Amino acid sequence: MYEFYPYFTNDGSVGLYSKSDNDIYHSTYGALTEAYEKFILPSNLIENFKNKSEIRILDICYGIGYNSKSAINFLIENYYIDTIDTNNIKNNKYNDMIYTNNKILKTKENKPHQNKNFNIFIKAIDTDKILALLSPFIICNKKKLPRNYKLPFINEKISKMLNKPPKNIIKFYDEINLIIYEKITEKYPEIFEDSDLDFILNSKKYKQFFDPNILRLFKLKQNERYSALGLRQIYSFLHNIYYRNISNSYKTGLKSLIKHNFIFELKINDARKELESDNEMYDYIFLDAFTPAKCPALWTIDFFKELYKHLSSDGMILTYSNSAAVRNAFLNSGFFVGKIFNPNLNKFTGTIAVKNKTLIKHELSEYDLGLIKTKAGIFYRDENLDSLNEAIINRHKAEVENSNLISSSKFIKNYKKTKENK
Repeated sequence: MYEFYPYFTNDGSVGLYSKSDNDIYHSTYGALTEAYEKFILPSNLIENFKNKSEIRILDICYGIGYNSKSAINFLIENYYIDTIDTNNIKNNKYNDMIYTNNKILKTKENKPHQNKNFNIFIKAIDTDKILALLSPFIICNKKKLPRNYKLPFINEKISKMLNKPPKNIIKFYDEINLIIYEKITEKYPEIFEDSDLDFILNSKKYKQFFDPNILRLFKLKQNERYSALGLRQIYSFLHNIYYRNISNSYKTGLKSLIKHNFIFELKINDARKELESDNEMYDYIFLDAFTPAKCPALWTIDFFKELYKHLSSDGMILTYSNSAAVRNAFLNSGFFVGKIFNPNLNKFTGTIAVKNKTLIKHELSEYDLGLIKTKAGIFYRDENLDSLNEAIINRHKAEVENSNLISSSKFIKNYKKTKENK
């Protein structure tokens, strides 16, 4: 039976725990917040929308879809709504960033949704089919956790980190799940017959983590009553669930996105193999693979060279990793490399790789570049893009052991000493 370990993070979104790796996929700080701060806000989407009639996004390691959902949420909020109701938004630094940007685009000539040829394309890739199919059911912003909330599995470390909400809570539209649901069920109708998925969705243990409206829609189709209702009744059903309490401007934008402007393509495949047969170019690549130290297959210089072929001239790769080996692999694949700065946490929280150097706002420091030249900067290799993680790790380990480069610990010690003497 498929193992599923969800838990609520501190912004009301759902995170996942990997029992096999004894590690978490999403920060307890806030899974949705993390997606926004590490992928969406640093991506400079607003400038791209001003200059292009189409945005293409590649979401590698889609998982339960936070990066794709956050991109859709951000785009709808900033480009598909004529008027924004900010009464329910807390006045904080995070949302000020979003709404300040939105106000810049109030003039008609800057509104991309008025361009009939404007399109958004997202290609999402993951090897875990069950997890990806669960994505439209996952609650993204549970407003209030149960008073005595307990994890559905035992993990003291996660328990201790909960109930410490982030300073900035994201406003997220539940309707995003409907968009993803429609796209996924159209592509994978077998979702209604999958026993593992059915077991998870019907388990009382996991009920609190799922959107009840999407579950109801799923069961309606699963029980084969969907077709008997007729098209009018179905639209009425959806309207009553999703559109009763939202503004007309939002309805218009959402319908436009679903029917005309938005293409979502989910691929259940190894990203290495998927990209070898992909001829598309992307404006944004969200690289959200599991930690390089445990799953290096999507962090090798050879995979990055493949990503280079798929990134547009003004495109951007964003990842949470600050690894010297990852940054060195990007540099040796032909990219210019910079850092992601999070103003809310006042620290650097990721890496950006681009072909156009002017897109980098925060360049690698002297310290970062020095660390890349140590053993810590030795990157992973996978020339044929088909090696198992264990083989890649063993090869990397041998290369590090046989290297004459200075160790990272010695470099850091020398660097600090040099700084102190200045």
